[in-house]
This record gives sequence, C-alpha cells and structure tokens, in this order.
Amino acid sequence: MTPLKITIFQAYLFWENTEKNLSNLALRLSSLKEKTDLIILPEMFNTGFTMDVNKCAERMDGKTIYWMLEQAKKYNCIVTGSLIVEEDGYYYNRLIWMKPDGSFHKYDKRHLFSMAGEDKVFTPGKKRVIVEIKGWRVCLQTCYDLRFPAFSRNINNVYDILLYVASWPDARISHWRALIPARAIENQSYAIGVNRVGYDGNQVYHSGASTCVAPDGGVVYYKPEDEDLYTFTLYPDDLKKIREKLPFLQDADKVIIAD
Repeated sequence: MTPLKITIFQAYLFWENTEKNLSNLALRLSSLKEKTDLIILPEMFNTGFTMDVNKCAERMDGKTIYWMLEQAKKYNCIVTGSLIVEEDGYYYNRLIWMKPDGSFHKYDKRHLFSMAGEDKVFTPGKKRVIVEIKGWRVCLQTCYDLRFPAFSRNINNVYDILLYVASWPDARISHWRALIPARAIENQSYAIGVNRVGYDGNQVYHSGASTCVAPDGGVVYYKPEDEDLYTFTLYPDDLKKIREKLPFLQDADKVIIAD
C-alpha cells in the first residue's frame, strides 16, 4: 500500500439532465489543482436520483460511461459514481469503477429503497464488490446499503476502505452522520460517503455532509451544505497503527449473507 489521494466531489445535480450534468461536472473538475488517484461522484451523478428509467437509463456503451472514461484518461485516475443502466431488459442502479485504460468494475446496488418504490423499478445486485487501488482494497456500496451492516461486515479483514456514493436527503441526514462513523469503527476501515447537494425534481433537499471517517472514528473530511471538490490523502501507516493497537476484527462473528 502507498499513500492514496482521494477527491470527493459533492456536486449539485440538474434533474434528469444528463448533458447538463456531465458538462457541469467536467467544468468543475477542470479546477483540480493537484494530481489525484480517485475521483468520487454521487449516486446517479448524471441525472439525480430518479426512477424514470425510460428517460434516463443508458446502456454500458452510452454517453455517461464514455464520459467517465474521458475523465479517467484526462486526470489519469479512477473515476467512480453510479448511474441507471439498462441491460437485457433489466434496470440497475450501477456503480462504475472506471480506470484510465478503459477497464472497469461494476457494483449493482443491493438494497433498494422500497419506501420510494426503487425495488419496483430496479433489479438488486447480488454480489459484494471489492476493488483495489495502490494496494488499498475498497468495498463498493450505494446509499441505502449504509443501513444494513451485515452486508458490509469486514469479515477476515478483506477491505481497507468502505465507500458509499449517495443521494441521501437532508430529512434523514442525522442517520447518515451516525451510520458512517459506526461502519468505520465496527469494520476497522476508512468509511467514505459522498452525497449530493441541492433540491431534486421532487423538491427533496440534499444537504451534502460528505465525509471520510477513520477506523478509530476520527474525521478526516466533512462538508455540509455547499458544493465541494476536495482532495485529501490517506496513509497506510495510519491504518496499520489503528488495527495493531486494537485488533478486534479477529474476534468478530463470521456473518454470511445468503442470496
């Protein structure tokens, strides 16, 4: 593992307007002043959180995937965030982990927000996905997954960073602020949550509160309310010291999630 530079983009999103979102995000990214290894965008960063799949779904060869590759090449880093993908007649809230060489990993959101009918439109993912960057192992998650700790349990210490991209409303932001530190501490990993800001097309307000919490509960980054593009560095020695000081993961219950 080597030091990892992470850029969080807590973005304002234009409702169901892919062209405008991609143009605005690209413009804001052009202000990056330093090299980064990873750019993290919110959930459904190209449309805002919508269930209008007829209007907003794309295929894996669509404009948003191509845009992600363009940005990954331009900044020579990984770009990640979720969008609506149609595949074989099914719709997925799919998180893409795009590399500069055009290869990628994908994670389909497992826990769908039934109170808003997300489960009636999208097909849930079945598998947990862990990717690697500069020796760091990253567990990919999306928004509502945050409420279900068994799915993110760090059994056998298989990841170092737990990453959530989200469109988490301000009405429940106190839950977000409580659960991300809990996930970091209980899994002895960094926990990163990247949220959006502003009102969506349903007049639901999002207040950001994107954050990075260390395995000991310390706050590395936190930003409420405003749009923000911020880069910070994680150091492997810091993670190692925390895990060595209190190695409780070895005593954890071996919880298995069945499909």
